Amino acid sequence: AALPKNYAVPISEIIAVEEKEREVKQSQPGRWQKMAKPHAFTVYYIKRARHHRWRCSEVTFWCTDEHLCNQWICTLKELLDLQTSRPKRLLVYINPHSGKSQGEKIYEQKVAPLFSLASISTDVIVTEHANHAKDNLLEIHLEKYDGVVCVGGDGMFSEVIHGLIGRSQKDSGIDQNNPKAQLVQCCLRIGIIPAGSTDCICYATVGINDPVTSALHIIVGDNQPLDVCSVHRNNTFLKYCVSLLGYGFYGDVLKDSEQKRWMGPARYDFSGFKTFLSHHYYEGAVSFLPAAHAVGSPRDKKPCRIGCWICKKSKLQLEKDQKKTEKEIKREWKVIRGKFIAINAVNISCACPRSPKGLSPAAHLADGSADLILVHKCSRLNFLRYLLRHTNQHDQFDFSFVEVYRIKKFRFTSKHFDDGDNDDQDMRKKHFGQFCRDHPACCCLPPSSTWNCDGETLDCSTIEVKVHCQLIKLFARGIEKNHKPESPYKQLT
Repeated sequence: AALPKNYAVPISEIIAVEEKEREVKQSQPGRWQKMAKPHAFTVYYIKRARHHRWRCSEVTFWCTDEHLCNQWICTLKELLDLQTSRPKRLLVYINPHSGKSQGEKIYEQKVAPLFSLASISTDVIVTEHANHAKDNLLEIHLEKYDGVVCVGGDGMFSEVIHGLIGRSQKDSGIDQNNPKAQLVQCCLRIGIIPAGSTDCICYATVGINDPVTSALHIIVGDNQPLDVCSVHRNNTFLKYCVSLLGYGFYGDVLKDSEQKRWMGPARYDFSGFKTFLSHHYYEGAVSFLPAAHAVGSPRDKKPCRIGCWICKKSKLQLEKDQKKTEKEIKREWKVIRGKFIAINAVNISCACPRSPKGLSPAAHLADGSADLILVHKCSRLNFLRYLLRHTNQHDQFDFSFVEVYRIKKFRFTSKHFDDGDNDDQDMRKKHFGQFCRDHPACCCLPPSSTWNCDGETLDCSTIEVKVHCQLIKLFARGIEKNHKPESPYKQLT
């Protein structure tokens, strides 16, 4: 490849430097012979394409002097060795059944050669059953690794974070069942090689679902912190959530689609249409603690981008707010009761190729807050108008039946009396008054939905959620802003 005039590449985005043996043509036509001593070297570097896509490009430099050539090679390799954020050894989990069952093929053909080029050694585990990666991470020796890579969809990523977060708390003696516990940050970074159906987390942190782009972000050692929500019920830990925690519409879609796995990815469209037509609503009470520390707001139209100043300032303010007393915090809680078509809490924008704006376009990756979206009971037409706003440039919260808040914690109490929810009786009395004691399943009680937690169902309705600021770190850098692939770098760094 030929570089444009005055083009320069930062050292941090050089993948590898290799000696190249010079080829010279001999007297006999069609015969080539390699010289014993190389007088050339090849630099492999990151080249940006459109839509946040990265590619591995190369350029070869020829030297007339062998000593000068070796000097260049040694100097560049020494500079690369100084890039301490780059991983040397990775633990890789591959889900062979994610998406279209292409995980192994994607890794072997597109990712493994790049890791080899960058001199990254890997231990690869192909998962054989659900929670294989999670269980393995709870027991394996992690000290020798610089990071963990998951090849699959959002479900595979969820397995990995549950294993890593659980392992970090176990090693630190922290009880995950305590909803008030201050969790310890995971020390290992996580890389995502997208091979699933939606790959929402990869899309929100890199800007595209492309295995090669994600592999290059891992190679250069990018570091993007990410907030995580913990979900509890009755002082019992249920799940960690990174993208969507949805009750009502998105919970119903997931529950119905789980019964139609034989349809493949098309099941989401079918179940979504079916759920839309059913137009169920659910009665309950939402209690939440506003994120007073957060610098931004869900409607400020300031999306999270690389080096986000909102995330940085919000984290600093959060550290100051932690000095507040219990009484001060208790006074800040708010309660909203009503009939809801959807209750969604999102840590990230939840953007994906199907919904380029996502559920909350201005949600931030690492500001210690989540966006709570309440869609009240409305007509089917109005709900359709709301759903269509996820695909255009209009403010999707600009409806009288939609409320959005930036929060640190929230609780939901359903009016429906679930089996096994005896502990919720006092809470229900407080919010809804007297209810039918003798016949808890009688027809006068409203129906209950299911929580969609990062694509997995939580059958209980009453939950307690807390946002943990920057609990994990990814091999990503956030979405680059105003990127123009044809513009070269101005200087070598």
